[in-house]
Amino acid sequence: MKKVILFLLAAVTVFVVSACGEAETVDIGISMPTTSSTRWISDGYSMKEQFEAEGYSVTLEYAQDDITTQVSQVENMITKGVKVLIIAAIDNQSLTDALDKANDAGIAVIAYDRLILNSEHVDYYATFDNFGVGVLMGQGIADALDLENEAGPFNIELFAGSPDDNNSVFFYNGAMSILQPYIDSGKLVVLSGQDEYNQVGTLRWDGTVAQTRMENILTSAYSTGEVVDAVLSPYDGLSIGIISALRSNGYGLESGDTPMPYVTGQDAEQASVQAIIDGYQGSTVFKDTRTLAGIAVQMADAIINDEEVITNDTETYDNGERVVPSYLLIPVFVDESNWEEALLDSGYWQESDFDLE
Repeated sequence: MKKVILFLLAAVTVFVVSACGEAETVDIGISMPTTSSTRWISDGYSMKEQFEAEGYSVTLEYAQDDITTQVSQVENMITKGVKVLIIAAIDNQSLTDALDKANDAGIAVIAYDRLILNSEHVDYYATFDNFGVGVLMGQGIADALDLENEAGPFNIELFAGSPDDNNSVFFYNGAMSILQPYIDSGKLVVLSGQDEYNQVGTLRWDGTVAQTRMENILTSAYSTGEVVDAVLSPYDGLSIGIISALRSNGYGLESGDTPMPYVTGQDAEQASVQAIIDGYQGSTVFKDTRTLAGIAVQMADAIINDEEVITNDTETYDNGERVVPSYLLIPVFVDESNWEEALLDSGYWQESDFDLE
């Protein structure tokens, strides 16, 4: 009898372990960089909802901008047996070993809005036209200052994104394709002298870092009466920090003594849209993350069902090991003239999200 009981207990244990193992099997693993930006929250949960509506099981993780945490989270998803990994990388070169493991396990990888470099195991890339994003920023400055017709000179300061994010180079190069000729001609002047990409990057897209750098620039280069006319900022989170530095140094006072410079941005985050409404930020670039999430979902669904994966670019994004087939979405320029049409009519934001008084 004891032998029978022991046998039954062992059988139950095997069944429970097996059942738990089956419960841990997940179809889709989504690795997002941080919850400090509303856009990544929106991206992650939009994908999760869309996948679950199609009947897929999903693991969604946020690494809070810690590279080691993201690597660990991705490896745990591989252990769970996901069929597809969707990764918005914190650092574009730290996932090589993890992607090797994913490939060994037969798991497809989609890079999400940030290209992962130096791995042949990035299967697809879902993003926006990132060079085009920068062009919109640069053109926004050119139009706001009427550089085509005004003699100038105008003072401009330059900010770029995180050096470990491949998109930062595309944003910056796109903007400089518009601005550099005016800098070369002297119509735009970078008074701080910080006009090289390696001087203007902002690690981890940190708004506090951008604010401190802007404050230092104002102290060192604008202490004898000069004013900033424009600031190239590639992301709303940086723009808010930059605007804070400017306002604390007397720009944008209600008396109007020192007008706000034209500050660009990206992602149409709530705080920056409010800043546009209030006249502190000049523009932002709207990238509808719901649409991008939908593209990633379509890609993963096609991979799982062994169907043709949607792409529209097979030349632009070389990650150092291969040119990654990509789908590029078109960004939208947003300023005070069209923010309601672009952001409210599309349902991305609601009128109640903003103070319109």
